[in-house]
Amino acid sequence: MKKRASPVLSILTRYMIILFAFIPNLWLFYLVFTPLTVYPLYFLFNLFFGASLLGNNIILVANSVPVELIDACIAGSAYALLFLLNMSVPDIEISKRIKMIAFSFLLLLTANITRIFLLTLVFMEGNSFFDEAHKFFWYAISTILVVAIWFFEVKIFRIKEIPVYSDLKILCKNVRKKS
Repeated sequence: MKKRASPVLSILTRYMIILFAFIPNLWLFYLVFTPLTVYPLYFLFNLFFGASLLGNNIILVANSVPVELIDACIAGSAYALLFLLNMSVPDIEISKRIKMIAFSFLLLLTANITRIFLLTLVFMEGNSFFDEAHKFFWYAISTILVVAIWFFEVKIFRIKEIPVYSDLKILCKNVRKKS
């Protein structure tokens, strides 16, 4: 029979992992997802228009349009939020949790690359609504996308618990049991 770890130890371990991932300033998410965003975009731009990679985060498209991928473009905070949601759900086996995180990150990465590619096309066409489209994607769609990915993940992986809240319920139950 498989011995189960203490729920409090499980909670502490998961939140320590979250804390490590978030210190300092989400650097881990940017370290991982900057190249995972830049290189596929470079490949796409090079495939359709010809492109050059300047430094680690600037793609020169069609020899005339510089696309600088700053931290906000990489969406490190969106990955961090998905990571937090995934890690703050109790009673999930490690293998399933890894699949959940990979699934959500892959969906977000694909959507983000598509977003940047499409916005660059709009900019290259000289469309006057580039700024509005960019702001709309930034303020509205990015938040909706993260929430949609989470709800999709809840459905696909049949998640029954509520992030953070379920952990708090477990902790309160343990405190009452000890009293």
